[in-house]
Amino acid sequence: MLPISCSHRPRLSLLATALLAAPAALWAQTSPSATAATTDPERVEVTGRHYDNAVGSSDAASQGVVRAELLKSRPALRPGEVLEFVPGVIVTQHSGDGKANQYFLRGFNLDHGTDFATSVAGMPVNMPSHGHGQGYTDLNFLIPELVSQIAYRKGPYFASHGDFASAGAADIRYRQTLDAPLAQLSIGQRGYVRGLAAGSGTVSPDTQVLGALEWMRNDGPWTVPEGLQRHNGVLTVSQGTAQSGWSASAMAYDARWTSTDQVPQRLIDAGQFQGRPFGRFDSLDPSDGGSTSRFSLSGEWHRRADTEETQASAYLLRYRLKLFSNFSYALERPDTGDQFSQQDSRWVGGLQARQAWQHILGQANLRSEVGAQLRHDRIRVGLFDTQARRILATTREDDIEQSQWGLYAQTEWQASPWARVIAGLRADAGWFKVHGLDGSEAALANSGQARDSQVSPKLSVVLGPWAKTELFFNAGRGLHSNDARGTTAKQDPKSGEPANAVPGLVPAKGWELGLRSEAVAGLQSSLALWQLKSASELVYVGDAGATEASGASTRRGIEWNNRWTPHRHLLLDADLAWTHARFDNGDRIPNAVDRVASVAATLKDLGPWSASLQWRYLGPGALVEDNSVRSLPSSTLNLRLTRTLKDLLGHDSDLTLDVFNLTNARVNDIQYYYESRLPGEAEAVADRIVHPAEPRSLRVTLRWTW
Repeated sequence: MLPISCSHRPRLSLLATALLAAPAALWAQTSPSATAATTDPERVEVTGRHYDNAVGSSDAASQGVVRAELLKSRPALRPGEVLEFVPGVIVTQHSGDGKANQYFLRGFNLDHGTDFATSVAGMPVNMPSHGHGQGYTDLNFLIPELVSQIAYRKGPYFASHGDFASAGAADIRYRQTLDAPLAQLSIGQRGYVRGLAAGSGTVSPDTQVLGALEWMRNDGPWTVPEGLQRHNGVLTVSQGTAQSGWSASAMAYDARWTSTDQVPQRLIDAGQFQGRPFGRFDSLDPSDGGSTSRFSLSGEWHRRADTEETQASAYLLRYRLKLFSNFSYALERPDTGDQFSQQDSRWVGGLQARQAWQHILGQANLRSEVGAQLRHDRIRVGLFDTQARRILATTREDDIEQSQWGLYAQTEWQASPWARVIAGLRADAGWFKVHGLDGSEAALANSGQARDSQVSPKLSVVLGPWAKTELFFNAGRGLHSNDARGTTAKQDPKSGEPANAVPGLVPAKGWELGLRSEAVAGLQSSLALWQLKSASELVYVGDAGATEASGASTRRGIEWNNRWTPHRHLLLDADLAWTHARFDNGDRIPNAVDRVASVAATLKDLGPWSASLQWRYLGPGALVEDNSVRSLPSSTLNLRLTRTLKDLLGHDSDLTLDVFNLTNARVNDIQYYYESRLPGEAEAVADRIVHPAEPRSLRVTLRWTW
């Protein structure tokens, strides 16, 4: 969903009054500074290995860092599920595992990445003007064992982040060295096999090389085996230290699969189709699926001194996708079926640079930062009618050039020992050029160029700490780019009806009032009350090749996140989020879930044993605007149990058992409500359309290090 301009401002006077009154109301006494709060050795030993979220470490209650130690403690069914370590994010899948995941956050069904900006190893992952959907974020190339940390932030309050970051952003950082070489083999039910080999070494006194190779295959629980084949590789050369140095990386990823797409609930309830049994894991089109590849080169240089910091990076990316889907079965083309193909082939190049320094203005001690970002996409994208992956007709095919520039500046002022202010300003510009290739009247009409720009102010105020507690107020304007094909649209490529062009860059406005506390020994707790307003939610429908308009909306909610270490061997996490999402006319926003939750218990260093148990909950939500049809909640448990061993040569090894959906809950990963028609049905039927979550799945992993 694409948020654009907001017409209402938050009631700043009421918020300021509440913010200033809160310290006295909540805490009647002061305490030592946040520095003292981080020196408790037991808390640092356990919590510090998992999070960098202590009082005094962030500019918002909803901002934080997840470290690699926590990623190793919990299982992930798919690579993209590492984003579930970001509080409030739920990750699912509605098609084959080679396709980008579905993401839910703050009342958004983010589809495959819309409104959540993600980067890996310094390179943006979101794909603008993508063949399947705007902001498409495919994280299947991610190797979780290489992740060093995830730095996350939510809301449009941060000057360093522009496009796709209205709901939030996550920067996933890769390691440049490993503590020891590793070889890892995982075997699971239903044809799951994964192998990983990785290691690093020194080739000169200050130069290191890291390499990793991954291979995976999986059939899944589907009646038509998924046949997923994934190949992945990373090579990184780095020189210098954290203070001064550079790194360069090459990555290669390739995958192909057969997918079982969502099916009508009426068919599952009937239990049969065309005289044969039909179950939850059956397919209506066994030729659905796809292939994708991603090859990249990137480099980074940095220099840090006592009072200044400079960083610059560049990347070049080659990306391809061929996706075959059928979501309406025989609604539009009864004779051949409704399968269609979305294809995307592109080159992406980008540059980023930032400079930060400390300085004095009058009596004020300041830290300022300026940055610049440039990205250019050269894309060939198409939508085709197909049958069994054979192209029958072209809906549209286009060459697209898209450039985006971002400049930002921000200054942090320590106004007093208990008050910090960060003010920022960001300027973004976009240039879009579309050239229709199929020679049709619509292709000629929809070809053209467009430009757009936006200036976005940002403000954060941090007060405290008092009694190991600090308060936050954040406000800002964000943006989201629209699909380039929408910016030059004049005619619907299917119906031939006139179409209205949409703006290239569209703003969103939001605010957040937050609290972070360590007042209870061993407990880090944060609470955030937030709102995000959008004047409309334009959606470029990749399945139809046209832009679908929607009304103005307001989302607001509460997030409550907790990290408790009652004992040095035990970590308890509880992330709870409630959201109220409505169009401004009072209608519900389809697929905006009301509640999400994740609660986990992690046991560490119990001799050779460690374990974790996680409950994840995706709550109900409206599937249609009048709330007459609602999705059913999904609740699952995941378990990880690890035993440290010594092999015959004395090398360290770990044996891990992962159990996904421990109770074998019969739930769905995704639910929709729309019209479809099955072969043999006389007319279209509006029905709940579902994609089931996988049943209980066991995987065993043996990991060697030496």
